[in-house]
Amino acid sequence: MKIVVLDGFTLNPGDLSWDGIKELGDTVVYDRTPAEKAIERIGDAGIVITNKTVIGRTVLESCPAIRYVGVLATGYNVVDVETARERGIVVTNIPTYGTSAVGQFAIALLLEICHHIGLHGQSVKAGDWTKSPDFCYWKRPLIELDGKTMGIIGFGHIGRKTGLVAQALGMRILAGGSRRVEAFESETVKYVEMDELFAKSDVISLHCPLSEKTRGIINRNSIARMKDGVIIINTSRGGLIVEEDLAKALNKGKVYAAGLDVVSIEPVRADNPLLSANNCIITPHIAWAPVETRARLLNIAVDNLRSFLAGAPVNVVNG
Repeated sequence: MKIVVLDGFTLNPGDLSWDGIKELGDTVVYDRTPAEKAIERIGDAGIVITNKTVIGRTVLESCPAIRYVGVLATGYNVVDVETARERGIVVTNIPTYGTSAVGQFAIALLLEICHHIGLHGQSVKAGDWTKSPDFCYWKRPLIELDGKTMGIIGFGHIGRKTGLVAQALGMRILAGGSRRVEAFESETVKYVEMDELFAKSDVISLHCPLSEKTRGIINRNSIARMKDGVIIINTSRGGLIVEEDLAKALNKGKVYAAGLDVVSIEPVRADNPLLSANNCIITPHIAWAPVETRARLLNIAVDNLRSFLAGAPVNVVNG
C-alpha cells in the first residue's frame, strides 16, 4: 500500500530513520506540505502520515483511497476525525511519548526564570565579572523554590511528572482540572478546586489538553484571582492563555514572569503581544524535541501502522 508522509522534517530533520515505515509500503516522505498541496501529494495513497498538515473533510473526500491517517503527535485536532469515522478511515495518535521530556522542559523554563542562567552566562562572557569589584553579582533577582507551591492544571502523565520534579525541589503541589485519584495524593500533593489553585499557587504550570472548557483558562479574570507575582508556565497548548491578558499582567507586574513553549498561532506572529511583554520567555515548541523522545515517537508510529496493517489497530482516536 502507498504511504505518504506529509510533513516529516520536524520529527526527523535527518538524525532518525524512516526505514521502519518504508518497510511497510511504498513510501514518499515530504519535509513540509502546504495546505493547498495536500490533496495532490496524497493522491491515491491509502496511508497518510501527518504531524501538523491539516486533513479536513475536503482532503478526505478528495482522496478516496485513504484508509489510515497516522498523526505524529498526541493531539489529533489536525484531522477531521468525524468525517474519517464516517468514511471508515482509522485515525491514530502517539500517546505518552514525551512525558519525561515535557516535564523536564517545564521545570527548565521555571529554573531559567528563577536564576536567569542564560543572562548571567552571557554577562560573564561579556566581561562583566572580570570588571566586577565584588566576587559575585546578579543582574536580576534570584528565586528559591523550596517551600513554594506549584499549581498544576491537568494532573495527567506530564502534569504528574512535572510535579514529581517540583517536589524534589521542595515544592508543594496543588492539582486541578483533573479527576481526583487518591493514589496520587500525599503530604505534598493535594487535589483542589480551581479557585483555590489560583489563589494559593506561587507557580502555575499548564498540562491540560485544549478544549472548549479549557480554552483561555488563563485570562484577566483568573489572573485577578492569582497571587501577586505568580509565575506561569505553559508547555501544553497556546490557546489555554488569552495572550493579550497575560501580556498586560506581565507588564503591570501582577504576573512576575511567564515561561512559554507554545503560543496560540505557531509559528509565533510578529504582532503577538507576548513577544514584547516584560519577563516573558518564549521557546519555539521544542519541549517534545529531544532526539530520544522523537525516536520513541517514530517507533510508536511504526508500531501503530504495523498493527493497522495486521488488522488490529491500536491508539485509535476515532474508534
